[in-house]
Amino acid sequence: MKLEMFDIGVFIVYVLGLLAVALYISRSDKKDGADTEDYFLAGKSLPWWAIGASLIASNISAEQIIGMSGSGFVMGMAIASYEWMAAITLILVGKYLLPVFLKNEIFTMPQYLHQRFDHRVKTTLALFWLLVYVFVNLTAVLWLGGLAIETVAGVDWWHGMLFLAAFSIAYSLYGGLKAVAYTDIIQVILLIFGGLLLSYLALDAVSQGQGMLAGFSKLTTELPGHFDMILSPENSQYTNLPGISVLVGGMWVMNISYWGFNQYIIQRALAAKNLQEAQKGIAFAAYLKLLMPIIVVLPGIAAVVLYPTLPNADQAYPSMMELMPVGIKGLVFAALVAAIVSSLASMTNSISTIFTMDIYRPIKPDASQQHYVRVGRIATLVALVIALFMAEPLLGKFDQAFQYIQEFTGVFTPGIVVIFLVGMFWKKATSMGALSAAIGSAAFSFGLRMMWPELPFMDRIGLVFLMCLALMVLVSLAGKSESSDTSVSLTDVSFVTERSFNIAALGVVIILTILYTMWW
Repeated sequence: MKLEMFDIGVFIVYVLGLLAVALYISRSDKKDGADTEDYFLAGKSLPWWAIGASLIASNISAEQIIGMSGSGFVMGMAIASYEWMAAITLILVGKYLLPVFLKNEIFTMPQYLHQRFDHRVKTTLALFWLLVYVFVNLTAVLWLGGLAIETVAGVDWWHGMLFLAAFSIAYSLYGGLKAVAYTDIIQVILLIFGGLLLSYLALDAVSQGQGMLAGFSKLTTELPGHFDMILSPENSQYTNLPGISVLVGGMWVMNISYWGFNQYIIQRALAAKNLQEAQKGIAFAAYLKLLMPIIVVLPGIAAVVLYPTLPNADQAYPSMMELMPVGIKGLVFAALVAAIVSSLASMTNSISTIFTMDIYRPIKPDASQQHYVRVGRIATLVALVIALFMAEPLLGKFDQAFQYIQEFTGVFTPGIVVIFLVGMFWKKATSMGALSAAIGSAAFSFGLRMMWPELPFMDRIGLVFLMCLALMVLVSLAGKSESSDTSVSLTDVSFVTERSFNIAALGVVIILTILYTMWW
């Protein structure tokens, strides 16, 4: 499939328009240029609507749209649990974790670990995140984005990846987080519009022109197994989504790690004007997450009926774009690229933040603010170059990239969640206890995988979490108490939320209860 000239024209207008907006936003009123707070945290001035939109734009990318749609093609609506359970996780993050982070006035997650524990814990986790962001997240986004461009536009995947990298650099390298966050608003609007339109056209095609509702009814009738939210042990995809574990098991660990302690996600909330704005943005993002399965999963399920012989599940979403009329196809292609470059920009900005503030700055503590900003920009370029050349060797042999990402990050996720939660809410936790949890997470994960290979990875994550929790508590109790904790005491943190946030939280719970009751 190739784009018509009019589609290409629409796409070019979008690209140029976005670059113009980004350059306008990136202008600095300061004579000496942006400092680290301006570049890495948008001057701590983001309003709630920019935070919410940027959270979703950073999250929804190639591995989400392409990868999750591919998983929808294979296993159905059950994969939507990643989105719907994330909504309630966001509410919990907004109420219980954000107040702690904002009170500590941090730039990065490793910085909090330094305040709470010591430089060993900070450096260990900073290096881990840098490796994961470059070799897992960036490579996945570039690889799947390149494949999408090849399928939709007929451009070779390598040149597609080069374009994505260059585009993200062009609008984010100079302006930093502020340029990324405000242009994300445009990206999210386009993404939601294009995604909903594609889902409508897909359902209409399934019903052979009888309308969206008729198409949805046909899908549920012909593919009833694709609408089981809780998979039974007999289901061939049970190892990926093991039944009730999506509600009470390892998925909680994965979601809390991703939404609560993931730098390129939480960085938007750290850049808020104040705690109340951050919490409003989190609640806004939670409702957008409830909408995402309609955009990213439903087209994959429809592809089972419309394109049943696809050689690769991750081709489901790009193939569905053949349904688009001329002009609209260019707009939806722009929405897909918007999601990809937004995530690339968010990830590279966070990579540069962690590298500059947690790795480089301690080595050269007396440099100017502008020097650190330059170092951050260089780190962005280096990370993208590495990811470009490593994308195909690392991901080229995988059928469902989304599941690959979950499997890999799941090795370290339990330890990260234990370190943060225990460190935040138990003052007796020590640095050695934190390091033991970090090392134990990898050791326990690989050990269980070898000795109990049939254990679903989500159950393994839950079990490793409990083992890391026990290990950190035991090591902390066995060691000497430390006096290196410089983080703000919880007695100085208020967990009271505004009425609007509480109402929004209740709404999320009610909607999720209805959804899981309907498709249990």
